[in-house]
Amino acid sequence: MKSRSRLFMVIENVEDDLLKEWVKEQLAAPMLRKELMSETELRDQSLMFLRLLRDVPAEAGILNIDSHEWSAVREFVSNISRSRAKQGFSPSETASFIFSLRLPLFRKLRAELDREPGLLFEEIESAASLLDKLGLYATEVYQKGREEIINRQQQEMLEVSTPVIRLWDGILALPLIGTLDSQRTQVAMEALLQEIVVTGADIAIIDITGVPMVDTLVAQHLLKTVAATRLMGAECIISGIRPQIAQTMVHLSIDLGKVATKASLADAFALAMRRRSASMSGFDKTSLFQTGNA
Repeated sequence: MKSRSRLFMVIENVEDDLLKEWVKEQLAAPMLRKELMSETELRDQSLMFLRLLRDVPAEAGILNIDSHEWSAVREFVSNISRSRAKQGFSPSETASFIFSLRLPLFRKLRAELDREPGLLFEEIESAASLLDKLGLYATEVYQKGREEIINRQQQEMLEVSTPVIRLWDGILALPLIGTLDSQRTQVAMEALLQEIVVTGADIAIIDITGVPMVDTLVAQHLLKTVAATRLMGAECIISGIRPQIAQTMVHLSIDLGKVATKASLADAFALAMRRRSASMSGFDKTSLFQTGNA
């Protein structure tokens, strides 16, 4: 408790001078990205950090940053780290916000406790350990923030790479390009089913011309999509069955069941139009017959 009290009492007593030296230290750093952050913003963040340190409750241990008493400091460091991750700062640039406080703080401690060398050593050791812990915490939060950004970008890319195209009234196409895995299949299936609901389409063409390889797993993904589409009241046609893919599917004993397949998207679209025309013709005859009876 004594160590913590003296350290943070020094921070409070020399806050203005410490802030000036710390900001000067950060501005002089070669890794500072001035195009990403203004000097005013940097100063405001530094001042807030010092005040949060100053206001840590007296009962908190100086190195127990996981405790409730340190929650405000942790939250601030988390916000800084996540913000810088989004802005494009590197991990080292983000952690340097904390680590750059070392020298200015050590100088102030020496000036205040120069006559008590034993206590000075304890305070510097405590300050170094505290800044190390907070710097590592900032890096951990930064990494998690970057992972979240990357995962979100991957999800957005998956959605963009699986567009559902309206070819004709009642006819949709889902062109697939690249490797199919469980996650991508799920995204494609959801996009297709949603579009069926929106448009009321009754025929969906799944084009795999751009899929480099079809194995048992890919075939299972396709069949799941076909089954889900049928449950929504629409029929599927799979196009893009190249000779190599056909041979592979026969060799693997992959049976697409009653699913209609075509070599090209154009052939699949022609088949969809014939089915659509036949369906509409049958509907018109039935309507006329019912009208005549009426």
